[in-house]
Amino acid sequence: MPHEAISVFDMFKIGVGPSSSHTLGPWRAAQRVVQGLMQRNQLALLTKLQVLLYGSLAKTGKGHGTDVAILLGLCNEDPETIDVNSINHKVEQIKQSGKLVLGGQHEIEFEYANDLLFLANEFLPFHPNAVTFLYSLSTGEHYSETWYSIGGGFVVQEGETAGTNATNVVLPFPINTAEELRHWCMKTGMPVWEVVQENESTWRSEADTRKGVMRIWYTMRDCVYRGCHTAGYLPGGLQVKRRAADLNKKLLAQQSYTDFDSWLLAIRAGGDHFKYTLDWVSCFALAVNEENAAFGRVVTAPTNGAAGVIPAVLMYYIAFCNGKESSADLEDKIYRFLLTASEIGSIFKKGATISAAMGGCQAEIGVSSAMAAAALTEALGGSQKQTLMAAEIAMEHHLGLTCDPIGGLVQVPCIERNTMGAIKAITACQLALQSTPDFGIVSLDKVIKTMWETALDMNSKYKETADGGLAIHIPISLADC
Repeated sequence: MPHEAISVFDMFKIGVGPSSSHTLGPWRAAQRVVQGLMQRNQLALLTKLQVLLYGSLAKTGKGHGTDVAILLGLCNEDPETIDVNSINHKVEQIKQSGKLVLGGQHEIEFEYANDLLFLANEFLPFHPNAVTFLYSLSTGEHYSETWYSIGGGFVVQEGETAGTNATNVVLPFPINTAEELRHWCMKTGMPVWEVVQENESTWRSEADTRKGVMRIWYTMRDCVYRGCHTAGYLPGGLQVKRRAADLNKKLLAQQSYTDFDSWLLAIRAGGDHFKYTLDWVSCFALAVNEENAAFGRVVTAPTNGAAGVIPAVLMYYIAFCNGKESSADLEDKIYRFLLTASEIGSIFKKGATISAAMGGCQAEIGVSSAMAAAALTEALGGSQKQTLMAAEIAMEHHLGLTCDPIGGLVQVPCIERNTMGAIKAITACQLALQSTPDFGIVSLDKVIKTMWETALDMNSKYKETADGGLAIHIPISLADC
């Protein structure tokens, strides 16, 4: 079996909420379509475009902002850099004008109601998240491109294989499984993060990797801070009240702080007793996923729906485990934390899935919890075997978790699930640190295999379709969203 090469920057992507598979993936697919037209010198010849959404993208697309993402992607807006405050205005302008400026260059007629269709009862065989772009040229030629959003912002075109990176590079430490990761760690004596760093050197210098990883962290940090200081209600029709800001004020006795560093010092000053720490971990996770649900800037970790788990656990580590570290030492540990987390996520992607449309919420919250548990364990001095054990424990207790978003929105139960994933990650870490992994019964690879088999057995109504579970017991329809 060829080894798929997945970088830390494949697992952690900066983008816009609320969903990596339903927002970021379709956004990237739309950009790729336009880029292809440009490369073939066909953009100026395009006269007609129609977009067809299938399966899960159609069933929960409006709640997840799939239509918004595709429109912006076609206009050459980028999810990493777009002013998130401008999104609603740009989309409304397209709808009202009936015009789309492809690639920011070529204007065509585009009627939102007739040219972007949600085919909720049609599924394509390769993956539940499918989108087809039909377009005509002034030459009389007609074309069709089908793309699949396979989770975590990854996209593949029909006819491609999901592991397109498999033969592009040769890694010093090729890894598809947890056992292969353990082998390299034992053979070299290196911790997980260092093995990852060596592999990343295949693509770029260590300095560039560090710079990119710290950019990921700063985006996470800013998202946590914003979410803890933004009140109000989330868009979409459920009237979900944002809670992180109120909890933040309560925990800090109504005191306010104007920057992250002073805010962090105030959090640390409150002590580290259990209830206080537990409340803050929940607050951090809520903050990120409230931002995500409000089309804010987040980092897929490994998905948008599970974006709050890793930042919450990393904030726990920073605020309550390393308060006396120098700034340089702390940055180094954040760097190592994120490298370790990324490797665990990549193993799940290779051996199972990180798409809720394929595997239910175990593929998102479960994977993010395993990633965070492993990273925290290594950061707190755990051995390589304890690190893998922590990931196994975290996922073992998410097996079978369904994805049943009410109204197709990444709000209920998704936001609170991030708090649960973060707490389970910390608990898994503590259990692993107090255990002797050589005597463990269940390996991480066995859990990953079990997760994938569970995903295959799971009824499709529990895979991000809003056709089952909580989604059918709350009186709101997708049309309301």
